[in-house]
Amino acid sequence: MHAIGATYTRAVQRAGGTPVVIPPMMLETDWPVLIDRLDGLLLSGGEDIAPARYGQALEPWTGLVDEERDHTELGLVRAWLARSKPLLAICRGHQVLNVALDGTLYQDIMTQVTAALDHAYVTSRPMENSVHDVDIEKGSALARILGGHRFAVNSAHHQAVWQPGQGLGVVARASDGIVEGIELADYPFCVGVQWHPEAMLKVSDSMLPLFEAFVAASA
Repeated sequence: MHAIGATYTRAVQRAGGTPVVIPPMMLETDWPVLIDRLDGLLLSGGEDIAPARYGQALEPWTGLVDEERDHTELGLVRAWLARSKPLLAICRGHQVLNVALDGTLYQDIMTQVTAALDHAYVTSRPMENSVHDVDIEKGSALARILGGHRFAVNSAHHQAVWQPGQGLGVVARASDGIVEGIELADYPFCVGVQWHPEAMLKVSDSMLPLFEAFVAASA
């Protein structure tokens, strides 16, 4: 089964877009067709990215990986960015964007980052619940879109951006220094966030402007 959480598709639809789900097994020959037909690309959450994709050896704390999905998303993102089309990246997608631009990841925050917050997914905690604050840089596109510089966000990840990829600027962090937001400089619309804004829409409209800006840029 190829599936995606309904919160993603509902968020795009609510913001005025028409969601189209892309199976994670596309080939190089599919990418130009998708790029020509679609107006915006949203990268969703999911499992870990294979460490070989960012030049690291596999450590015991890395979870399940999907090589086919890695191939699809990394290749599509690179081809997509070459066409300067709008891109919104969430959680795993935020990490995919970073790796696609030759950045690296922490394979496990609690193991590799001193005094880190617990960012991991907790099965008993609803995804829409806030876990910690993020501070967003003044003057960034993300701050402008959301209309503020500090937000309480949810958290469901054990990996994170370590070294930012080429051209990416870090625009949001948690209090422990973990990267929570990235943007591609001199690009029409390319934003990545580590939290799940689509899930937060269940209880608040604070993150709706992010999807509205993405849809507007795509139009």
